[in-house]
Amino acid sequence: MHIPDGILPIGLTLGGWAAAAGITAICLNRIGAQPDPRAGLPRASMMTAAFFAASLIHIPVPPSSVHLMLSGLMGAMLGWYAVPAIMIGLAFQAVMFGHGGLTTLGVNGVILGLPALAAFALTRVLGGVRHPAAAALVSFATGAGAVLLAVALFATILLAGLPAHLDANAERAAITALALAHLPLALAEGIIVAAALGFLRRTNPEMIGAR
Repeated sequence: MHIPDGILPIGLTLGGWAAAAGITAICLNRIGAQPDPRAGLPRASMMTAAFFAASLIHIPVPPSSVHLMLSGLMGAMLGWYAVPAIMIGLAFQAVMFGHGGLTTLGVNGVILGLPALAAFALTRVLGGVRHPAAAALVSFATGAGAVLLAVALFATILLAGLPAHLDANAERAAITALALAHLPLALAEGIIVAAALGFLRRTNPEMIGAR
């Protein structure tokens, strides 16, 4: 779910950078307002490494292949730290492996960062859920919903920046096929987040929904 360099018009890439900068600034401001902003750095570093490595795990889903996003897990475990961590991970992915691009780093940050913040919001709801089955359902929605939101943002941005010389119908069909290929990934990440948060609720609940 990375948009490479050279696909989007310059206006969209600049808009992506502006949006990513604004979202990151808000997150950094909320982090700076915490009693000890450094307290979340070890966990953020660990999750950034996991996010970075996840891009190497490709799962074949005809007619394409997908890789783990982990936006939901990032938001659930890191809270406001999630967006800066995702931006750093995306930058390393672009430089070291050519996943995404530097000009589209802002757009890709928005595509994955907004779902992480949505997952963070859902995780706060999870804090008030006491029934195990309901908590598992909210956790699943956190992981699966983050993937679906990222896919929706990805498709919307690509369609908005579609070059005029391309066959619009063919490109829409290709983007639709790519989006549908991510439905099994949404299911998988929902299960992963539900399992991870279920384990943390039993063993270390303070790690969920870090502020």
